[in-house]
Amino acid sequence: MPRLLANLAFICCIGTVSGTSAHSFADDIPRTPDGKPDLSGLWQSMSRAHWNIEPSAAKAPPDWQMGAWGAAPASLGVVEGGPLPYTEEGLATRNANQADWLALDPLVKCYMPGVPRANYLPFPFQIVQSDDHIAMAYEFASAMRIVYMDQPDFDGPVPAWMGHSRGHWEGDTLVIRVTDFMPYTWFDHAGNHHSDQLEVIERYTPQGEHLIMYEAEIRDPVTYTRPWTMSFPLYRRQEANAQLLEFKCVEFSEELIYGYLNKDAPEDRRAPKGLPFSIDNINPAP
Repeated sequence: MPRLLANLAFICCIGTVSGTSAHSFADDIPRTPDGKPDLSGLWQSMSRAHWNIEPSAAKAPPDWQMGAWGAAPASLGVVEGGPLPYTEEGLATRNANQADWLALDPLVKCYMPGVPRANYLPFPFQIVQSDDHIAMAYEFASAMRIVYMDQPDFDGPVPAWMGHSRGHWEGDTLVIRVTDFMPYTWFDHAGNHHSDQLEVIERYTPQGEHLIMYEAEIRDPVTYTRPWTMSFPLYRRQEANAQLLEFKCVEFSEELIYGYLNKDAPEDRRAPKGLPFSIDNINPAP
C-alpha cells in the first residue's frame, strides 16, 4: 500500500508539472490583437538538411585540391519514416544529380531555393505578419514569397521558383499550401528533387516565443510513390540588431557557369560545336 500511494503521488506530480508547462508554453506565444500567434521575427534552422535531408555520412569534396570546399558534413536528416519513396525514374535522376551536384545544383548558380529548402538553408529568413498576408523574406538570393491568408481559391498566375502560397490557421498552427512550382529547384545538395507537380503542405507551430516546430508534407506523384514528411525546429535569432543582410553571389559566377561558351576559352572547356548554345552558333564568324 505505501508503494502504491507513492506511485500515485508521483503520477499526480508529473501531471501537475506537465499541465503547468503546457499552460506557460501557451502563455509565452506572442499574439496579434485578434489572438492569433504572431510569428513575426527573424528565424533560422540549425539542421544540416541543406546538405542532405536524409541521414548521411560526411563526404570529401570531388577533388582533393578543393580542400574543405565542396565537402559535406554528416547529417542526421529531417525526413520522417525512412528513405524517400522515389519512383524508379525519380531515383535514377537523384543519383545522377548527386554524382555531379557541384555543377547541377541550382543553388550553386545562386538561383532561388524554392520551398521548403529556403527554410533550412544556413541563412536566416524574416516573417512579417498581417491579417491578410504574411511575407517571408530570405537572405539567400534575396528570395521572398507572400502567403495569401484565407484565400484558398486565389490561383498563382504563372509557375514560380518559390511557388504560390495560400495559408490559414488551424488553432495555433499556421498551415500553408504551396503549389505552382518551377521544376528546377532541389531539396538539398544531395540531388533530391521534384517535378512541376510538387505540392507542399507546411505547418508552423510555435512552441513559445523563440521556437517554431516546422513540418512539410511533400506531395509529388511524378517523382515519388507516396507523400512524405520532413520536420525540424526553427529558432528565433536574438542577437542585438539581428537583421537580414545583403546577399552577394560569388564573384564572376557568370564565368564559372557560362565560361565554356566564351570563344576564347581553352579548347577543353568550350561547348561542343553544333549545340544550341555553342559560341559558334551564337556569333558565327563572318
